Amino acid sequence: MRTLWRIFAGFFKWTWRLLNFVRQLVMNIFFIALILVCAGIWMHINSASQPQHAERGALLLDITGVIVDKPSSSNRLGVIGRQLFGSTSDRLQENSLFDIVDAIRQAKDDRNITGIVLDLKNFAGADQPSMQYIGKALREFRDTGKPVIAVGDSYSQGQYYLASFANKIWLSPYGTVDLHGFATNGLYYKSLLDKLKVTTHVFRVGTYKSAVEPFIRDDMSPAAREADSRWIGELWNNYLTTVAANRQITPEQVFPGAQALLQGLQKTEGDTAKYALDNKLVDALGSSADIEKALTKQFGWSKEEKNYSAISLYDYTPKKPEEKGGSIAVVFANGAIMDGEETPGNVGGDTTASQIRDARLDPKVKAIVLRVNSPGGSVSASEVIRAELAAARAAGKPVVVSMGGMAASGGYWISTPANYIVANPSTLTGSIGIFGVINTVENSLDYLGVHTDGVATSPLADVAVTKSLPPEVAQMMQLSIENGYKRFIGLVAASRKSTPEQVDKIAQGHVWTGQDAKSNGLVDSLGDFDDAVAKAAELAKVKQWHVEYYQDEPTFFDRVMNSMSGTVSAALPDALQAWLPAPVASAANVVKTESDKLAAFNDPQNRYAFCLTCANVR
Repeated sequence: MRTLWRIFAGFFKWTWRLLNFVRQLVMNIFFIALILVCAGIWMHINSASQPQHAERGALLLDITGVIVDKPSSSNRLGVIGRQLFGSTSDRLQENSLFDIVDAIRQAKDDRNITGIVLDLKNFAGADQPSMQYIGKALREFRDTGKPVIAVGDSYSQGQYYLASFANKIWLSPYGTVDLHGFATNGLYYKSLLDKLKVTTHVFRVGTYKSAVEPFIRDDMSPAAREADSRWIGELWNNYLTTVAANRQITPEQVFPGAQALLQGLQKTEGDTAKYALDNKLVDALGSSADIEKALTKQFGWSKEEKNYSAISLYDYTPKKPEEKGGSIAVVFANGAIMDGEETPGNVGGDTTASQIRDARLDPKVKAIVLRVNSPGGSVSASEVIRAELAAARAAGKPVVVSMGGMAASGGYWISTPANYIVANPSTLTGSIGIFGVINTVENSLDYLGVHTDGVATSPLADVAVTKSLPPEVAQMMQLSIENGYKRFIGLVAASRKSTPEQVDKIAQGHVWTGQDAKSNGLVDSLGDFDDAVAKAAELAKVKQWHVEYYQDEPTFFDRVMNSMSGTVSAALPDALQAWLPAPVASAANVVKTESDKLAAFNDPQNRYAFCLTCANVR
């Protein structure tokens, strides 16, 4: 029996040792593989940091995804992600506006770059001021005598705006230039809230402060309709004027109106490509083979790529400019303004204030440019940023605000301490007003047979989402909102050398375009980011300077994890949407957009300076 036990025990002993050996072997192989992958990514990052050049050919602006002031992750990370994990997240990729402009400006003086090809089929969009800034760089490039050529099977409205800056626009014989105008639409929840028996308590100041309307109406109010019609009409007029000037035709020829467009298509028997060519929207029609032949003749042939000679924007790394003279710090406020730390796509009040403080305390920094592209958000977070910017100005450092696509509500609040404000004619700004919303569900619970009861030392302590809002709390909230609005217009009045009464006439939550804001004294001049930097240098009295961007760079580990998770998260919705009917997929996107807006509401006092319609133009 003992012998049998020893044999049995010995078998398990050696089996256990074998399992341990296999386990350690597998773990070691996995660990070595992980080291090799990380080393490969590190080599990609290092190689990407070295300037790359085509032997001689075009710079291919194959912009993929959207263009923003401050991407959630770097362009270099996007390149590595595509190389290692595929391209499923391309349509969600964020591109830095300033990286693109820097690449174009370096290519202008690069002898190996003989032209630019705009391939915009994967370009998902950007605000008008951003595209106009890229267009400015493209004009500078063209002024050197190098051509800019746009190619596409079809062009969306945003794609065509960029393409219009090209010397020549190619279009597929079966393609279209989809010009239709601008619209803004939002969801209204009053009937839904009524059916759910949710009680909505709204507190606001401002006739045109329409951000709360979705909670209290089923449609747009006449005041909001009148205000929105004005600024959206101006945006469309700016679009048509710019495109018409680029194409050297009239705005009416770019878009003659729905009926005239229909008549024009009837003449071409529905041939959208011929319509575009006849009306000088494009210069030539050609298949992909025709376009390839023309580009090969222009830029030469690459045997390695088996295509016309070109280097992608994502492989062309601009050299870092020499740091001469003093530093002009650029701090970004990109996205909705939230309390706390920065999150992807949103402005963190504490994070942005910390960056401004670092710039204020850095003796090398001679001036600060605050780049604002925000519809606003939390009043508390906006005040944290504003106070720190005011401290920087009080310390003797000039502050210039550069407004991007939006600088509305809280976005204007944080701009008030500036020595000087520069806006684009198509910037959406103003929206000076405050609101607060508190929803309670006591009626919903009562309908279900659930009730809330208890004791409290005062009505102010008896606040819960499951109970009706005490009248004293409602009165205090309204007083708080009115006080916030009074402070808002007071800040604007002090900043713009006006009076609160004068500011109130142009405030009331009214949204203005940059050109109207200039007429109303809300901004100092119309221009772009370059103009803002030049003004900051002028105010700081420096002859030589370099720009220093204040933004947190992701760590190596962050880059790897973000790339992997970004690809996975992007692939799943795309896969699901591919199976959904178009109206359902579109509705899902609208709901997601609305939920993202609501997620930005985290003010501790429930007070918001927010323009919901500003970011909802399509």
